[in-house]
Amino acid sequence: MPAATAGAAVTPGEQARLTAWVEGRVQGVGFRWWARARALELGLAGWAENLEDGRVRVIAEGASAACGELLALLEGTEAPGRVVRVTHRWDKPHGGLTGFSER
Repeated sequence: MPAATAGAAVTPGEQARLTAWVEGRVQGVGFRWWARARALELGLAGWAENLEDGRVRVIAEGASAACGELLALLEGTEAPGRVVRVTHRWDKPHGGLTGFSER
């Protein structure tokens, strides 16, 4: 599955912010709940939200390795619905996030 990468390079062991835009049949199938559960398992903070164009945006902050694991899960075949493409961006964390919510 192709993925576009933009933003700052992330070094293992550092804190990172992942923004991922997930395309496909990902609304109305429990995708945000699933993404929240995976993010919490990985110790990440942030949110997953439906966008008006049918995509889901996932914002996650925490250990860069955990963010990378979440990205791999978002791109994988276990997610509910049907993921067609995931584009993503790496940034330095903004901080101040606690928990992981569905918006």
